[in-house]
Amino acid sequence: MGVIEEGAKKSGVLWLSLDRPRLAWHTWHDGAIYLVTGGGEQPLPGLAEAGEVRVTLRSKDNGGRLVAFDASVEVMDQTKAADAVAALAKERLNAPDGASLVARWATGSQVIRLIPREPAS
Repeated sequence: MGVIEEGAKKSGVLWLSLDRPRLAWHTWHDGAIYLVTGGGEQPLPGLAEAGEVRVTLRSKDNGGRLVAFDASVEVMDQTKAADAVAALAKERLNAPDGASLVARWATGSQVIRLIPREPAS
């Protein structure tokens, strides 16, 4: 899964196939893609309830499609995924409440882990 890891690390955004294609910021951590939704963060309707989602990573060089793949969706317990939450907070640009960001996520947001499957052709 080298191309997935490389693409996820190089580009801070990806596309999710939900009710419509949705652009989302994320971080790569410990072999998976993590993102946050709800509570004033990016709206990704239906993601938390989905068992699987189609992910498209773009090329940092030309912005075109690098790879598309299916990923398992898992809602994380934020206290048990503290390292991933810290990595997400570090990647969050222009947060209105930088110092209390993680506390806000704990009360109103969901941290999602996307576990990649092998790329489709």
